[in-house]
Amino acid sequence: MSDMEETEGAEVPEVPAAPRRVIGTPPPSPRLLGSGDGGAEAAAQEPAGGGVAVVEHEGDKLPAESDYPSHANNAEKIVVACFLIAFVAGCGFIAAYVGLGVHSVDKVFRSNLALGLSLSVALLGLGFGALIWVRQLMPDVEMIEERHDLRSTDAERAAFEEYFEEGTASSQFAKRPIVRRTLMLATLPLAAIPIVVLRDLGPLPGTSLRTTVWSPGRRLLVYGTNTPLTPAAFSAPGSMITIVPDGYQDDLDALAKAAVILIKFRPGELNIPTTYRGGTLIGTMNWTVDNSIVAYSKICTHVGCPVALYEQTTHHILCPCHQSTFDASTGATVIFGPAPHPLPQLPLTTDSAGYLVAKSDFTQPVGPSFWERG
Repeated sequence: MSDMEETEGAEVPEVPAAPRRVIGTPPPSPRLLGSGDGGAEAAAQEPAGGGVAVVEHEGDKLPAESDYPSHANNAEKIVVACFLIAFVAGCGFIAAYVGLGVHSVDKVFRSNLALGLSLSVALLGLGFGALIWVRQLMPDVEMIEERHDLRSTDAERAAFEEYFEEGTASSQFAKRPIVRRTLMLATLPLAAIPIVVLRDLGPLPGTSLRTTVWSPGRRLLVYGTNTPLTPAAFSAPGSMITIVPDGYQDDLDALAKAAVILIKFRPGELNIPTTYRGGTLIGTMNWTVDNSIVAYSKICTHVGCPVALYEQTTHHILCPCHQSTFDASTGATVIFGPAPHPLPQLPLTTDSAGYLVAKSDFTQPVGPSFWERG
C-alpha cells in the first residue's frame, strides 16, 4: 500500500472551528453585566476554541474605577484642558458676534472667519474632552437589558435607583470635581450663545417696511459715482442704470429697500396704463419723465433678490435668482416666474436745476410679499 493510500485511509482528527462573528457586530466585551444570571449564561456560551473570553464582573455591579488607573490622572488633566479650551473658544464666539462689524465685505469675511473658528474649537474641545473622559476615565462595560413591561415594579425601580448611583460613581462625575466643574464651565458660553444671537430677531419691524427714504424732491444719484442725473444726460434708449437716493448712498440699511433701476425708452415704447389695485393708484404715465424715463424698485417681489438683468429689445427685466420676468414697458408687470405682483414704480419729476428727483415715495410697499409690513 502506498503512502498516499495510507494517508487517505487514515482518520484525520477533527480540529475545533474558531469562533466566528458576524461582520459589523462588536467583539465580546471584557465585562458583561446583566440582570439575573444573564451575564453568567453569556459567559458559559462563549466558545472554548478561541476568541476573547467574556468575564462577568464580580457582584454584577458597575466598577467604580477606570480600566486604566495608571493613565487616569493624565487623562483627567487632558479632559480639563479640553473643557477650558472649549470655554475660552465659546467666550470668543460671543465676543466676535457682538464686537465685529458686518457693514462691509471685508468685515463680513473677518466676522465669519472668527465665528466659524471659535465655534469649531468650542465644539471640538467639548467633543475631545468627552471622548477621552469616556475612553480613559470610565470603565469599559457592556450592558445587557432584557425586555420588560413598560411599568416597572417597585423592586425594579429600587434596583434602578441603586444602579443609577453605581453609574454615577462609575462615570467619575462625582469623584473628579475638577472635570465636572470645567465641563459645566465649558457649556456656559454655548448655553449663552442662543440668548445673544436672539437679538437679531428683533425688534419687530412694525410699519417700517411700508415706506422707504424716498421723499418729494430727493435727487436720484447714479450708483457708484454718486452724481445727480438730468434727463439729457440719460439719453441713450435701452439703457438701464442703478439709482440710489441722495443722502443715503452709503446707508446699506436704507438701500436694502430704496435701490432703484432707471430705464430709458424710445418715444412711444412706454405704455404704462393707469391702473388701480385696492383703490390705490399703481401705474400712470405721469410718474415718468418725458414719457420715456421710468424708475422701478430693484427689489424683486418674490423673495427680494436684486433684479439686475435687462433685455432692451424685449424690455424684459429678469431676476437672476428664480427667473421672474417683468415687462418694463407696461409698468413692470409679471410675465413669467413666481413673483406675485409687479415691481413698484417710483414717481419721477425734475427739480428747478433740471435734475431727476423723486415725486414721492413708492405708492406701495417694496420687497417680497412675505415681508411683515405691520
